[in-house]
Amino acid sequence: MTARPRHIAHLHLHPHAGPDENRHADAIDLLTGITPHVQTVSPDAVQLDLTSALRYFDRSPLGLVQLAQLRLMGLYGIESSAGLAANRMLATMAADASAPGRATWVPAEEAAVWLRSRPVTGLPGIGRATAATLGRYGLHSIGQVADAPAATLQRLIGAGPARLLAERARGHDPRPVTPLEPAAHLVADLVLDRDRLDAEGHHRAVLGLADRIGQRLRGEGQVTGRLTLTVRYADRSSTARTRTVPEPTNHSPALATALLGLLAALGLQRARVRAYVVRADDLLPADAAPRQLSLDPGDARARAAEKAADRARRRFGPEAVRPATLAD
Repeated sequence: MTARPRHIAHLHLHPHAGPDENRHADAIDLLTGITPHVQTVSPDAVQLDLTSALRYFDRSPLGLVQLAQLRLMGLYGIESSAGLAANRMLATMAADASAPGRATWVPAEEAAVWLRSRPVTGLPGIGRATAATLGRYGLHSIGQVADAPAATLQRLIGAGPARLLAERARGHDPRPVTPLEPAAHLVADLVLDRDRLDAEGHHRAVLGLADRIGQRLRGEGQVTGRLTLTVRYADRSSTARTRTVPEPTNHSPALATALLGLLAALGLQRARVRAYVVRADDLLPADAAPRQLSLDPGDARARAAEKAADRARRRFGPEAVRPATLAD
């Protein structure tokens, strides 16, 4: 199998959630289910580093952005504008150029051309006073600033600001996405194209989410002590059930057992389900979590097989190994 080329993908997402803080928190929860590298940006925008998520979801950068926007709309009715690029600055500018519900992708090889014709005020940190100073000397576009001699920029705005301006005009921004604190929980979700009414479909959906959340927990070296299953219906209402697991775990079969118990407690019967969300809370480092010793050799074999499957997924993609119950 040929490996995908490694992309560096930064996403700037502006959810149009209005003043409702709960809806904004819902959006953050959903996005941390795609990547843990999420940073909130004042006042309500979000920036994500999607680089590590591309192989996990086996999608192109733009496909992953569209997945994020689809989930925000499908689960919470939140429309968003998105910008995708090789760094945070370009992603922010691309998002500013996007209409609600749309995404603008600026590939790295096209960034210089995309920037040249844009007004200099589009660069972060360029206020009215600086723009007016540059404009008096005929520097109105980013391309004109990029072509200006360094000495000219230094005379106009000073040595330090001139160096920063020149770097940004050429599309350079080394800042990483830095979450303020480690994720307190993980989220996995499934949004359907059409309503699901059958019990077997509910069962398969929850099994798939248990497997996904287990993979993420193991990949990040964590275990969970509490699980919540939320089901959203065609009329946008929802119900949820929460359960504390007997011992903190990241073992997919144990997670599946707990989540299927929550599914049974919901009593869906013929409910018209549109989406499922699994949330793992009370996270602990796997190395520090207590674990009950088992005398069952089958448990040890199952965990060894799970480790081997995780190695195969890391090498060949998330669909390389799947539980038999989820096979088509």
